[in-house]
Amino acid sequence: MDCNQYTLPNGLRIIHRHKNSEVAYCGYAINAGTRDEMEHEHGMAHFVEHLIFKGTVKRKAWHILNRMENVGGDLNAYTNKEETVVYSAFLKTHFARAAELLTDITFHSVFPPAEIQKEVEVIIDEIQSYEDNPSELIFDDFEDLIFRNHPLGHNILGNPKLLRTFNTQSALSFVERYYHPTNMIFFVQGDFNFKQVVRTIEKLSERIAYKEISTQRSLPPTYVAKQLNVDKQTHQAHVMIGSQAYNAYDDKRTALYLLNNVLGGPGMNSRLNISLRERRGLVYNVESNITSYTDTGAFCIYFGTDPANVDRCLQLVFKELKRLRDTKMSPAQLAAAKKQLIGQIGVASDNHENNALGMAKTFLHYNRFESSDSVFKRIDGLTADLIWEVANEMFSEEHLSALVYK
Repeated sequence: MDCNQYTLPNGLRIIHRHKNSEVAYCGYAINAGTRDEMEHEHGMAHFVEHLIFKGTVKRKAWHILNRMENVGGDLNAYTNKEETVVYSAFLKTHFARAAELLTDITFHSVFPPAEIQKEVEVIIDEIQSYEDNPSELIFDDFEDLIFRNHPLGHNILGNPKLLRTFNTQSALSFVERYYHPTNMIFFVQGDFNFKQVVRTIEKLSERIAYKEISTQRSLPPTYVAKQLNVDKQTHQAHVMIGSQAYNAYDDKRTALYLLNNVLGGPGMNSRLNISLRERRGLVYNVESNITSYTDTGAFCIYFGTDPANVDRCLQLVFKELKRLRDTKMSPAQLAAAKKQLIGQIGVASDNHENNALGMAKTFLHYNRFESSDSVFKRIDGLTADLIWEVANEMFSEEHLSALVYK
C-alpha cells in the first residue's frame, strides 16, 4: 500500500500509511542515536529518550504518563545506534491527543534536575540487569570488537560513571544539535484523512522554525578480524562469530539476508540449529543475525554451550559455513529458501506496530517506503551465483572475528 508524504515549511516530513483499523500509531523518528554522541556523551541519546517523559514547559511527568494511559493508549520510545523513536498506539479517535503530546515532549522537554537524579539510577539498574545477562551483553561487546574505537561500537545504555555527570544542560545541548524538524519525520499509520493529519501537525509545529543541521557521521574503521576470550566466570560459555557486513544500500544485503535465514534464522530447520541442537544436543540456542546501518553492517552467529563443547561447536559452525562457500545452492534448495523467507516476512508483516516503526525507519534514512511485495520481488530475483559470491565474501574463517565468554 502506498504512503502519503508531505513536507512542512519547517522541514518536517510527514508520512502516512492508511490502515483500516480502530487502532492507530504515530510518532517522531529522529535521526540521532548512539553513534552521534561525542566521546563525553556516551549514553546520552538513550538518556534523552528516557528524560523526555519527565517534564515539558507545560507538563509534569505525571501528566505525561497519564495523557494516553487515561484513554487506553500506550506511550513508548526506543533508542538504537542511528535513531531515536518516540511513538504512541491508541484508538483512532484519539489521534489529536497523541499528536499533541508527542510534539510537546519531542520539542519542549525541560529535563528537570530532580527527575534526572532519579532516572539516572533507573538507567543504571537497567545497565546492571543487562550485564547480568551474558547472552545479551555479548552482542554489544561483539560490535565493540568489530567497530573498535568507533561510536558504532558503543553500547546504547552508556556507563554509570558518565551517566552521573549528565545534567539538564548536557541533555539540552544534545537536543539542540539533533532534535529539529529537518532531522526527523512524523509518521502515522491508521484510518485517517491525510489532509487532516497534515493540518493537525502543521498547527502543532507552526512555531518550530526551520533549521539546517550537520549530520555528518564518521565512517567505520577498516575491518580487521579479531579474536577475544573474556573470563566471565559463567556456568555456560557464550560465543559470537561474525564481521562487519553490507550497509542498507548495498544490493548484496538481500543475498546475505537469505543466507542468514538458511544458516541460523528463526526457523527450527536452520542449518546451525539442525547441526548443533537437533542432531547433537550441544546447545539450547544457536542463531545468526544481520544489522544494516546506513554505511556499514554487522553479521554474527551466536551460541551458548557447555565450556567443554566450545571447540566442537565451532568446528560444526565452520563446517556449515564451508558448505555454503564450496557448493552453490541447487535450484530446489534456492526455491525452498526463498519460499521460507518470503513466508516469514509475510507473517511478520501482520504486526501493525512493527509495520509502523519499519515505515518510520525507512523514510527517516532513505525517504521511501518498501512494501512487502517489493521485498518479495528482490528475494525472488536472487540467483545462486550471487548467493555463492556473498557466502565466499562473508564466511571465510579468516574474515570472521570471534568473541568467547567463559
